[in-house]
Amino acid sequence: MKVKVSAIHFTVDKKLVQFIEEKVGKLETFYDKIISAEAILKIEEGADKENKIVEIKLNVPGKDLFAKKTAKSFEAATDTVVEALRRQIRKHKTKEMASA
Repeated sequence: MKVKVSAIHFTVDKKLVQFIEEKVGKLETFYDKIISAEAILKIEEGADKENKIVEIKLNVPGKDLFAKKTAKSFEAATDTVVEALRRQIRKHKTKEMASA
């Protein structure tokens, strides 16, 4: 699966890109029909400590799965986004099996 990582108004270091690719890649163990993934990283302006935003869209047959989370670090936000997507994948697979 191809994972595209892009950042808005800043440059992402290679370690963070590898971390996101690794975490998103693990979703394939739950569902092997994922076509591609796109991660968008943003830093929200303001004094709030939880200002790192991670949005991930998974392209799967029939629909797109999407999750967006905010945390103190991109790593923490990525962990919660991947967990949310894992739950969505489980729901999607259940619906897929029910219609088959």
